[in-house]
Amino acid sequence: MVTVLDRTQRMRVSRRDLLRGASAFGALVAVGGNVVISSREAWAVEATALKPSTVATLVQMARDIYPHDQVPDKHYAIAIKAQDAKAAKDPKVKALLETGVAALDKKAGKGGYAKLGWEEERVKHLQAIEKSPFFQAIRGDLVVSLYNQKEIWPIFGYEGESYSKGGYIARGFDDIEWL
Repeated sequence: MVTVLDRTQRMRVSRRDLLRGASAFGALVAVGGNVVISSREAWAVEATALKPSTVATLVQMARDIYPHDQVPDKHYAIAIKAQDAKAAKDPKVKALLETGVAALDKKAGKGGYAKLGWEEERVKHLQAIEKSPFFQAIRGDLVVSLYNQKEIWPIFGYEGESYSKGGYIARGFDDIEWL
């Protein structure tokens, strides 16, 4: 499981780094030192292999690929932290992610992908690269790294696996009211 920094962990971010990063990115996150800090919610994630700006862009990209308004950003950050961990172990993964984000930022223009204000604009850029190895790597990994987080299962009404609870038959598998 990936750990998101909490208040008790010491972050190495100077006030100057935080302000510089906050001015470089939009409303979602601030980037400073080696951390990405949410400006809307109480979470931060440390980037170990990837640039913090890359992590911030990947968090926005994750939210645009699998948009769920009810899922807090911290769960997308946790999912992307798994990509950062893979990048730390494999230089090819790191190169794929860094070059992919750099290309996406370049196509997005001034301010980069994460700075685009409208979801429709960002989705157009994602559709343009949807067949690329970069996009497929992110999309494929998110299926597992995002949806395997037990904390978000209740949001979708999923109770988890059923075997340990006696199976679905005894737990109301046929009590769907909308059918």
